[in-house]
Amino acid sequence: MHRVGSAGNTAGSSRPRKEKRFTYVLNDADNKKHCAGINCLSYLNASTSGTSDYLFTGSRDGTLKRWEPKNGVASFSATFESHVDWVNDSIIVGQNLVSCSSDTTLKVWNCLSDGVCTRTLRQHSDYVICLAAAEKNSNIVASGGLGGEVFIWDLDSALAPVAKSVDAKEDEAPNGNSGPALTTLCNVNSSSNLASTNGQSHGYSPIAAKGHKDSVYALAMNDTGNLLVSGGTEKVVRVWDARTGSKKMKLRGHTDNIRALLIDPTGRFCLSGSSDSMIRLWDLGQQRCIHSYAVHTDSVWALASTPSFSHVYSGGRDQSVYVTDLQTRESVLLCSNEHPILQLSLQEDMIWVATTDSSVYGWNSEGRTPSNLYQNGGSFLAGNLSFSRARASVEGSAPVPVNKEPSSIIPGVPAIIQHEILNNRRHVLTKDTAGSVKLWEITRGAVIEDFGKVSFEDKKKELFEMVSIPAWFTMDARLGCLSVHLDTPQCFSAEIYAIDLNVPGAQEDLKINLAQETLREGSSGGPWRKRITDLDGTESDIPWWIVDCVEHNRFPKENTKCGFYLHPAEGSPAPNITQGKLSAPRILRIHKVANYVVEKLDRPLDGNADSTFAMGLTSGQPQFSALDSSSRLGLKPWQKLKPSVLLPEMSLATVRAYVWKKPEDLILNYRVVQSR
Repeated sequence: MHRVGSAGNTAGSSRPRKEKRFTYVLNDADNKKHCAGINCLSYLNASTSGTSDYLFTGSRDGTLKRWEPKNGVASFSATFESHVDWVNDSIIVGQNLVSCSSDTTLKVWNCLSDGVCTRTLRQHSDYVICLAAAEKNSNIVASGGLGGEVFIWDLDSALAPVAKSVDAKEDEAPNGNSGPALTTLCNVNSSSNLASTNGQSHGYSPIAAKGHKDSVYALAMNDTGNLLVSGGTEKVVRVWDARTGSKKMKLRGHTDNIRALLIDPTGRFCLSGSSDSMIRLWDLGQQRCIHSYAVHTDSVWALASTPSFSHVYSGGRDQSVYVTDLQTRESVLLCSNEHPILQLSLQEDMIWVATTDSSVYGWNSEGRTPSNLYQNGGSFLAGNLSFSRARASVEGSAPVPVNKEPSSIIPGVPAIIQHEILNNRRHVLTKDTAGSVKLWEITRGAVIEDFGKVSFEDKKKELFEMVSIPAWFTMDARLGCLSVHLDTPQCFSAEIYAIDLNVPGAQEDLKINLAQETLREGSSGGPWRKRITDLDGTESDIPWWIVDCVEHNRFPKENTKCGFYLHPAEGSPAPNITQGKLSAPRILRIHKVANYVVEKLDRPLDGNADSTFAMGLTSGQPQFSALDSSSRLGLKPWQKLKPSVLLPEMSLATVRAYVWKKPEDLILNYRVVQSR
């Protein structure tokens, strides 16, 4: 369990505190590894960092990680946690790392920190997909996303502290929410400052480059930061003046979505990769396409060029990385991967490849002298038409890759791709990309059994329990791991007997609220790695009701009762012992109801030790569970159970859900019968 998040207004306001959603992430694997596809790569050279080279990876698991590559091995350095959805792109801007996410935010980090988010920038109305920055201007960043919005940010102005009251923050969004449902997520460890991750860009508005009518998938900026190009689902490359956000031109030629863009250092040439499988080279001065390269057999999603812009490395849906000489059109297959390629980062003689897999692969690229790649043959001339490469592939003339194996691998862990909340509302069954099926205990936030590679459906049927517990949490595996969502007050609707949680020394009737137990377990210094009791109740990332529940034992008392009627069975001489509808906890067991009836009758059953007591439901043909009242063996009235519909360990909620199956109030019948 490694991240927590919440939504709603920050604490400390003079206004009434609003309810919040609380989300935490469960992960039984090594937190030093990604557990979902890698969407982006950024590289910080030692000349800039002043220490070492660093590779930054951003993942669909919602985190960024920093790695230190040395001698072909990349060692883990830090995790950057604050986004609450996929990290879609990242870029180095001076000493800052800027990332964007499907949570609609940009976040700014100190590259060399231990994962501290210094500012959250909010302006986009939908997923933020792509970023661009100027090589020689460490102050300008552009962002684009699914809302058709392109914004150009001045980081100095955006990061400048602006004093503003919490009440004013609340006025900026409906319902006191300054963003989407989940607005803050922090790296929870003993040294982190939770409140510091919730900074916002109040008082500053970026430049808006208006013109896109649909989603923006790719951006690129020249070295000086005065020229910006963008592309997306409109199939055109738009060129902007990055200083003002004004339109300069539109370049037409692609027949499908534009997914990747590059600009040469001078700002004269632009490369574009598209879902039409083509790479195009544009002369921005002439405002036209001067070359088309049919290299791939499917969508082109990633581009990287040599510093001189003489060669382009490209990858995409066909799982292949090609190197193409832009002047001679000569191409060679550098390597083949097992997954579609999402982004490339070329660093001298190594190219890092990000794919939909959770691992990152480094391949020998001959980046200093890419012409060496053509010396061993296997190259081909890139055609002008996309079907030429597709036809060559079909005819069996596909090129042989230069590299058979990567020279470096940063391993990830398998992502969870299937999950099922079991009926007891405490256990969750999961299956990952490796086919491993595991059983999780939600109250503990841990895997309690690994079944290995077995049938998920068969195991789900095997673990089925005929119990009925309210749905007190929701869950998804969008990040490749389990995200558990708690909403107050609904999350406090489920209770269970302590003996069912194996609480040592617990009394038979002791009830435990599952949400409260989960919060206590998670905040006890273990899974969440920061004790709730260490907080003072003003932490912006921890909802006030969490602190109230864990530290003060206060939480909303949800209705956990079940109404039912208790009548003698038709034709039974037993008297009616109740008037009107009864109410009891939903988890009350049938044997408790039976004992209640016996006590109310307040007499031996017909004075006969061989009499039995029975109760059941009036639904069609009455069926009864026989409960022996004999005490000859020292058993309680319900402990000698004969085959029946209502088992003594059934709860009222279970009877209602699986036996009664009607919207009307539950009716239980009892009668006295003679044993044979």
